[in-house]
Amino acid sequence: MVRQVLFVQGGGEDVHDAWDAKLVDSLRREVGPGYEIRYPRMPNEADPAFATWRAALETELDSLRDGAIVVGHSIGGTVLINALAERTPNVGLGAIILIATPFIGPGGWPSDDIEPRPDLGARLPPGVPVALYHGEKDDTVPIAHVELYARAIPRARVHRLAGRDHQLDNNLTEVAIEIRGLEWPSGVRARR
Repeated sequence: MVRQVLFVQGGGEDVHDAWDAKLVDSLRREVGPGYEIRYPRMPNEADPAFATWRAALETELDSLRDGAIVVGHSIGGTVLINALAERTPNVGLGAIILIATPFIGPGGWPSDDIEPRPDLGARLPPGVPVALYHGEKDDTVPIAHVELYARAIPRARVHRLAGRDHQLDNNLTEVAIEIRGLEWPSGVRARR
């Protein structure tokens, strides 16, 4: 069986095609066969709104099979993690992976759309692994945001990538290694 990976893009003008498509290409190349990378275009990507993106995400999450892995980049990761904190999906997720994700709340960025959640980690689906990736040379979202997530989600594994930028230099090798190393849900087997 093919394992699904849902990749949620970041926000900004033409991010889906001009920027984050390079991340998806890297991930697709690095995970190899046995994985279906889903990469939906989020609504009004130039001006993301939590309610609109959350609704689109919930539709995507409802179409996944058990064991699917969700990956969010930048503001897409912020929307993803906060949407998961509000509503557990109907499927058992295999993992939650955030890349260069802005933290909303004290010490992070303010938001008119997203309520800060001091209990963020406790609100996530129980037992689902969480991994955080952030480039130390990110000049868009400061590296301090990954530390805020680490405190809010104590079970998360944190990966600080030396010399890497907001796009992780368009290289998701480490993320692919993480994905390939995840346990498959009971009864689900990788296609070889």
